[in-house]
Amino acid sequence: RSQERVTLLVYPISLRSTSTMLKFIDEVLSAFRPCFSRKAAYEWFVVIVVGLMVRADHLGLTAIVRGLALHPSHYESMIHFFRSSAWSLDSLRLAWFNVVGRLAPLLYIRGQVVLVGDGMKTAKEGQRMPGVKKLHQESENSSKGEYIFGHLFGAIGILAGSPLKWFCLPLFMNLQDGVKTILDWEGSSSQRQDSHVVQMIEQAFIAARSFGGALLLLDRYFLSVPALRRLLEGNRTSGSLMHVVTKAKMNAVAYEYPVRKSGRGRPSKKGRTLKLAEVFHTRAAEFQSVQVTLYGKEETLSYLCLDLLWGQGLYQELRFVLVKQGDRHSILVSTDLSLDATEIITLYGYRFKIECTFREMKQVMGAFGYRFWSRSMPKLKRYLRKGEAHPLEQVTSAAARKRIRQTLQAIEGFVMCSVIATGLIQMLALRFSGRTPTLFFRYLRTPSQAIVSEATVTAHLRQSIFRRFAQNRQLSVTQIIRSKQDLLSVDSDSWAS
Repeated sequence: RSQERVTLLVYPISLRSTSTMLKFIDEVLSAFRPCFSRKAAYEWFVVIVVGLMVRADHLGLTAIVRGLALHPSHYESMIHFFRSSAWSLDSLRLAWFNVVGRLAPLLYIRGQVVLVGDGMKTAKEGQRMPGVKKLHQESENSSKGEYIFGHLFGAIGILAGSPLKWFCLPLFMNLQDGVKTILDWEGSSSQRQDSHVVQMIEQAFIAARSFGGALLLLDRYFLSVPALRRLLEGNRTSGSLMHVVTKAKMNAVAYEYPVRKSGRGRPSKKGRTLKLAEVFHTRAAEFQSVQVTLYGKEETLSYLCLDLLWGQGLYQELRFVLVKQGDRHSILVSTDLSLDATEIITLYGYRFKIECTFREMKQVMGAFGYRFWSRSMPKLKRYLRKGEAHPLEQVTSAAARKRIRQTLQAIEGFVMCSVIATGLIQMLALRFSGRTPTLFFRYLRTPSQAIVSEATVTAHLRQSIFRRFAQNRQLSVTQIIRSKQDLLSVDSDSWAS
């Protein structure tokens, strides 16, 4: 009826690849069974993770009901899962670390995995949602407001993939601001009473202990004396070695090594002060030209590598790499003095991968579309007077405190399920793109010649999930989901699929 032509790319899918993919999903989810003290809680975990992978919209948890054709009567039970005492966030995190270390093709640099850390702010207007507070936006995007009300998450990911395409597999995300009062009620806030910067280092050490030594990539916001102190302390006490590669601000000041003097008196801790921005001009002749791979392309740039002291009162040895790329100048920093300048430049180029993961979690997975709230939570006050107590301090009832704490658990649990679903989607892309290049389909898209995107994998699963269940009835994941489905709808959907 229309003269317009729409291109639809549809590729054949072999029965063998279909079966293998669902078996891989079943293998991954089975590794989480010991995390749950009750079978029903584990089954709901499986339903939720698979539902997050295939749901067609982000309109709340009902999208999972629609995406998997669940019987509507199960909706309230699924809601109850997030506040259940049958699981803990720490156990899910450790199990996910083990799965990633065992099954993901991780990137190793000098025998160390590469972790990526960053903060993520999501706007929330819920007036009775715990953890919501006024946040300042550091983004350079002028379309974003200077301040928002919402949640601040700290995220740790790990690089995995191949030279064709690297993913930042999310490992863990938790709220790192606005929750101290709630956690104080149970005496469990010791790990979250520090600043967002220090908490990021602590979370990275937890991952480093699971994967061995690690290199942590951070944005320039995280280069601070408290973060470096926590890094030094962790390297002494945690039993695993971790180094940081980050970026310094252009107004950064460093110090040369002190000159040893004979005679009496306390030796100097630092030498001459250097304004690093001036070094680009005063020592321009010493810059070396090199060709490196940045963001998937070969780029020519020049650099100068200097080992200096940094941090007022700390004076830690750091390796600074001053980089000139056309008219752009940047200062990269590494706590590992054995890394070459080109390695530091290449490594920091991978830091943006966590931004790509945030985008996919928002747009494809709907990871931050939760709407958990509690009537026991005091109504959000947008403007507190100076010296005015926070409304949470007025909550004294044990029952009310428990409900608020459970709501906080529900928020972080939903995000953790989304983390696992996103990482599982990325592992499917890495594992099956090479085996069956014509595995996936997309509308109005050029087929990928390397590794397909997360959106492509979710589109393929959404189109074929019911047929996969019908072909693999013996798998645990199939039996769990079919036990909660509206079978009349499933039969019709499987034929359509």
